[in-house]
Amino acid sequence: MKKTLIKNAKIVNENSTFLGDVLIKGNFIEKVNSSIELEGEDVAIIDANGQYLIPGAIDDQVHFREPGLTHKANIETESRAAVAGGITTFIEMPNTVPQATTQDLLEQKFKTASKTSYANFSFMFGGTNDNLEELLKTDAKNVAGIKLFLGSSTGNMLVDNQEVLEKIFSSTDMLISVHCEDEATIKKNLAEQKAIYGDEIPIELHPIIRSEEACYLSSSSAIALAKKTGARLHVFHLSTAKETVLFRNDIPLEEKKITAEVCVHHLWFSDKDYIEKGTHIKWNPAVKSASDREGLWEALLDDRIDVIATDHAPHTLEEKSNNYISAPSGGPLVQHALPALLNKSLEGKITIEKIVEKMCHNPAKLFQIEKRGFIREGYFADLVLVDVNDPWTVSKENVLYKCGWSPFEGTTFQSKITRTFVNGHLIYDQGKFNDTIKGKRITFNR
Repeated sequence: MKKTLIKNAKIVNENSTFLGDVLIKGNFIEKVNSSIELEGEDVAIIDANGQYLIPGAIDDQVHFREPGLTHKANIETESRAAVAGGITTFIEMPNTVPQATTQDLLEQKFKTASKTSYANFSFMFGGTNDNLEELLKTDAKNVAGIKLFLGSSTGNMLVDNQEVLEKIFSSTDMLISVHCEDEATIKKNLAEQKAIYGDEIPIELHPIIRSEEACYLSSSSAIALAKKTGARLHVFHLSTAKETVLFRNDIPLEEKKITAEVCVHHLWFSDKDYIEKGTHIKWNPAVKSASDREGLWEALLDDRIDVIATDHAPHTLEEKSNNYISAPSGGPLVQHALPALLNKSLEGKITIEKIVEKMCHNPAKLFQIEKRGFIREGYFADLVLVDVNDPWTVSKENVLYKCGWSPFEGTTFQSKITRTFVNGHLIYDQGKFNDTIKGKRITFNR
């Protein structure tokens, strides 16, 4: 069986960094040690030369647009960009066309990914106001969880029937992930701005329309329902400082029934950036104030927020170039999320150990993913080598997303992903891809 030996790496794992070697055999990590010497064996040796070696990142929220929206992106193109960005596993959302709201439609997405995905994968089952019976068929061992849109839905995926919500929360032990924005508040705010500006609402008003109040009302309501029913709740993409008080940090992650995520764009941008970036940073929930951004950082670092993700949601440049009312929300991020956070590490905002905790260890713990997210013997060899002294500037020429643009264009990152291993295979090697190997469907220890 093929072996690969990574030598002289700064191994970042479980809140420590040490110089050492990692031996890969087949799909798995066979040995981790300060020094590994092999004689007379057929082994490929990679000298890391002091680069950081981290577990592959696990992105718990992406929109890869397949099926039905493949003019924007597809599983092949976006997973390719993901591994170039150090993300080796993704969990994709159900709001495609058709939506993954039946077991048959969900399995079709798994079949597509098994043929085309560079990274490991799972998908969320989508809840609606009328598919509880189908939802309860979801296999906890083989499916990441349930996704509910409590605001900002597409198609018929807005779950706004309180009786149905309580039934879902009461009926499943599966992890329920939610998008929290109060629709009534948003509609009221939008109507007020339309009365002033008509269809030419300035983009700078996006965080006023999709306001702190809209986020907090919805998040606090979902959390109250989870406490009432005992449901396992994960709140996606917090965007306000106010919401962070709803979460606790006084118990280990494994004991939490209610957890939270923040996305890289809410940690990087603020409402001051709308002037330069315009609709390119239009997300739902909205990028808000600098004080909100600082509150999110504080909650991330003190462990009220458990996970960093991307909410990767590409649209074409033509779509994003419309005015505020018509431009869709979302942007591509999987290629650039880890380099962006490594910039923050070099600035002293967050340690590389904490980045690994929030992007690798915690998603694995939170979703109970089997044998991933750590550099441990016997675990899948999902590994990433990072050179933190190799600056590069994001441009259209080096963007890998199918949509062909990035909100980070013009930004210089100090760190570069040099190699990415997926299940022991070197999938990305200094700009070159191995197109012959595909990722695996992840499983869950539930």
